Amino acid sequence: MLREQILKLLREKDGFLSGQEISQQFGVSRTSIWKAIRQLEETGYEIEAVRNRGYRLLTEPDLLSAERIRQFLHTDWAGGEIRVYDSVDSTNNEAKRAAEDGAGHGLVLAAEEQTAGKGRRGRAWDSRKGEGIFMTLLLKPEIEPGNASMLTLVMGMAVRDALKQAAGLDAWIKWPNDIVCDGRKICGILTEMSAQVDYINHIVIGVGINVHNREFPDGVQEMATSVYRQTGKAVCRARLAAEVLNCFEPYYTRYLQTQDLQGLKAIYNEHLINRGRRVRVCDLRTEFTGMAQGINARGELLVETEDGLAAVSAGEVSVRGVYGYV
Repeated sequence: MLREQILKLLREKDGFLSGQEISQQFGVSRTSIWKAIRQLEETGYEIEAVRNRGYRLLTEPDLLSAERIRQFLHTDWAGGEIRVYDSVDSTNNEAKRAAEDGAGHGLVLAAEEQTAGKGRRGRAWDSRKGEGIFMTLLLKPEIEPGNASMLTLVMGMAVRDALKQAAGLDAWIKWPNDIVCDGRKICGILTEMSAQVDYINHIVIGVGINVHNREFPDGVQEMATSVYRQTGKAVCRARLAAEVLNCFEPYYTRYLQTQDLQGLKAIYNEHLINRGRRVRVCDLRTEFTGMAQGINARGELLVETEDGLAAVSAGEVSVRGVYGYV
């Protein structure tokens, strides 16, 4: 499409791009160029037009697109194929459908909004248009099904690093699947698997990051935050999404060497907000409190109780601070 071609030239040009250059390159009229520029402006691009000099790109809207994400991507396989949608029910659901249709390892799906976004334990995930990153990575690893849950922790490390690199945020990991800033949740991770008894068909890892959110729905206002609320600045969602993938790939490679977190637990524990704090562990059958000591090589949270050291698996367990969310 002409407007995408012109946009590419504007991004590459240091200074003004003349209408004559565009006309000669694409063999189109000045009227067609003007219409394409207008279309770009209508979608949020700020373009300066100066008589006898041409056009210059000043600012870009924060739109998610496969092309924009690839600009910041330097991976070997993660994001080898990227599909971005205006709206889906859930990027995890869309990734599972894609996997069933034969999509390959490393596919990334992202959406501007989710109409049925979901979090862990069946909770809904607020996914309003243009406010966050709603993204899922499809994996088809040759690992034991029992080792798959640790990938949530691997992704948590990647998101923490990406927030630092793309937004300058010092974030912490709340075991097993949340990323927090100043004690408030900024990201949730949901890993789902399709497997046989001894074989994995596919794994999808969904990442939901609050980016531009200024307000949150009732019920989560006190425990949620966003990149904007933490920094007061707008960050490029495409860059942040790409950095998550850039950071995930090397961690994933290290995980595959042993199919556990043996080589990563020291790094994970360094950024684990639960560590050294009293926590309350709850599941459908029991509840107890203790002092969190960090994770072991299996990604289990080690909790010191009156009865000794308990190794807590993620599963359907909820871990919170004794006096609040953290």
